Amino acid sequence: MPLPASRPTVDPVQPSDIGRLVTLGPPAVSPDGAHVAVAVRRVDLGANRYRTAIWLTPTDGSGPPRRLTGSEHGDSSPAWSPDGTRLAVVTGRDGGGARLRVLPIGVPGEPVVVCERPEGISEPVWSPDGTRIAFVSRERAARWATGDDDRAREPRRIDRLFSRLDGEGWIIDRPSTVFVVDAGGGDPVAVAGGPYEHSSPAWSPDGRTLAVVADREPGWDLDETARIYLVDAAGGDAAGGDAAGGREPRLLTRSGRHHTHPSWAPDGTRLATLASDDHLAAPAHASPALVDIATGREDVLATGIDRTWRPFPGARAPIWDDGHLLVSCEDRGGVHLYRVAADGPGAGTAEALLTGARAVAAYDRAGGSTVVLVTDHDHLGELHVTDDGSLRRLTALTEPFHDAVPRGRTPYRLAVPSPAGDGDIDTWVLLPDEPATGAGGRLPVLLSIHGGPMTQYADAWFDEFRLWAVAGYAVVWCNPHGSTGYTQDRVRAIRSPLAETAPGTGWGGIDADDVLAALDGALAEFDQLDRDRVGVLGGSYGGYLTSWLAAHHSDRFAAACSERAVNNLESLDWSSDAAGWFGHELGRSWLDAPEEYRRMSPLHHVRGIDVPMLILHSEDDLRCPVEQADALFVALRLLGRPVEYWRFPEESHGMSRDGSPRHRVQRAQIILDFFGRHLGGRRPAQVPAG
Repeated sequence: MPLPASRPTVDPVQPSDIGRLVTLGPPAVSPDGAHVAVAVRRVDLGANRYRTAIWLTPTDGSGPPRRLTGSEHGDSSPAWSPDGTRLAVVTGRDGGGARLRVLPIGVPGEPVVVCERPEGISEPVWSPDGTRIAFVSRERAARWATGDDDRAREPRRIDRLFSRLDGEGWIIDRPSTVFVVDAGGGDPVAVAGGPYEHSSPAWSPDGRTLAVVADREPGWDLDETARIYLVDAAGGDAAGGDAAGGREPRLLTRSGRHHTHPSWAPDGTRLATLASDDHLAAPAHASPALVDIATGREDVLATGIDRTWRPFPGARAPIWDDGHLLVSCEDRGGVHLYRVAADGPGAGTAEALLTGARAVAAYDRAGGSTVVLVTDHDHLGELHVTDDGSLRRLTALTEPFHDAVPRGRTPYRLAVPSPAGDGDIDTWVLLPDEPATGAGGRLPVLLSIHGGPMTQYADAWFDEFRLWAVAGYAVVWCNPHGSTGYTQDRVRAIRSPLAETAPGTGWGGIDADDVLAALDGALAEFDQLDRDRVGVLGGSYGGYLTSWLAAHHSDRFAAACSERAVNNLESLDWSSDAAGWFGHELGRSWLDAPEEYRRMSPLHHVRGIDVPMLILHSEDDLRCPVEQADALFVALRLLGRPVEYWRFPEESHGMSRDGSPRHRVQRAQIILDFFGRHLGGRRPAQVPAG
């Protein structure tokens, strides 16, 4: 395909334009459906921080959004009281931690500080009568009584896996606990605690019981199967016992399925969840399910759609609506909204409400109004009302970004046959507006690989791709085997060939073949792409495939950037915060198949890397610890190969999305400078000194 005529840009995108980004959180619709509240996050580059505020807008479009809060430390997680006259929000505070506040909406009154927690607050949810609020917070063990002085604390005893969490640090002595507090203020009461991780509190319609997600069974750290428990909302499980006089949590889901995101039926007889079979033969699709409160019977719905109904990110509890459930699922790059029948002759069937080349990043429904947060390749996420599959836009809060930063072209979508012979590889190509550079006017190419691997490149806005295109690159990306959004067999295709259940090619098998096939498809379709100036890059699992391709196909690439990568699967499975899990994801433990782990590890093929390599890693990354990058750097340096290594202090695995704004800008500058030197694209005006 010949390249279209160029379109001049007035104000080319720069790494510093990250400072213009505006992102919206999940919508919260008022009980009467008349208003929607949303947390809006802006970047403050000067202060090197994010500023988050709650905005309110009418769902009928009768007025513009208005800013409701403006605290110095940010407000998030809006939750409406059942009568719609109050809004609970989580507010940051000096020195860390958070406050739970209640704001009057449309009625006289002053904001109330309900409680404060040094470890933060998340997932606030009102009781049906509006008198109490449940939330999740970490509970510090006694060894934290010394304050922040680590040297004065008792030593930390480790007796389980899953003792740390990326972005959180050590959690074994800070368990995630469900609390209930009076909405007017008071001391929170722990209702689900002990040495476990709890989340997703959901009130029963009568206000007596909370459903929570946890795994409290013996040996839970070895399988990490999420289960649903019912707890007494009056309290009772503080410190794992019966300290508050309530009942012990009751295990509701006993099938072995992995259940998350509970939601009570209006009559209180059932819970809707998102449930996975064969959780330990990961990856396993999730489907909407119903659980009977009295008997524990579990019925899985929408079994005719072989996709995952737990999109990442963006999964939420199913919403009950007149005998149906509102649920979203991933499908070939899209994230779509469905209505699944829970009752009647059509129980279990799914009706598509919102599909197409877009991603429904979040949604809510109340009072007859369905509000969705929708993004696509050309737009950051904005709120819309949807009823019949059409969209009516409610907000334009990201328009200042789009007004200042050119959108560029819409990506082309290609269907490239997979070498596996089982279908096509969804592939996208973003072309720059500026004329091609280099010999013969050809464009340098950046091949980007997503992380996960259990995720997908979605039909959504990616600011990084726009930045690279403005620098003069054609950007190519795809969803290879192993990506979600496809059949479970396809997602499981990269499990180890030694797996007893659902064996595949292993990492670096059909996934690598697909990525190369997608690149070849793009090169064949656009004859002005320069096959001699191709760079490859990716983060996490995408960093893994980058290292793997550089080791096995150096002849295809002129440079590579491996970011927060997996380079040694053996050491990852004992050093990651997910230690022990990869035996489930790959189908065999490294204890049983060490040679298989080495076969799949780029570090054991490092002598094949013969291209300039850029390594990026966060020093506080617990998902893929920094030793993964250290090992690759040392090996390449000892071999005398061209390599440069940048470490980002006090950042975790998600630095490229949620790290400090200054580090995000510097990361983009480093990447563009590196590929500019080796591929000939535009280099940034400023680069960190290092």
